[in-house]
Amino acid sequence: MPVEIDFGKATRGRHHIAAEATVFLPASIEKSVWEYFSEKAERKGVGLAELLSDVLKRDIEINEALK
Repeated sequence: MPVEIDFGKATRGRHHIAAEATVFLPASIEKSVWEYFSEKAERKGVGLAELLSDVLKRDIEINEALK
């Protein structure tokens, strides 16, 4: 690694993600779970990501209520 690095042409905040931004974070799930929710999303006419987000949000609400 060089002793001195020139950041003179760098852009501040180039990789910053705003708090209100929608961000895709990959996750690994079992095939059977993916198949179940993919079919359910298709029947409801929504995207898989939207359905999974809704399911996880409901799970968070339930867990918070049980604390």
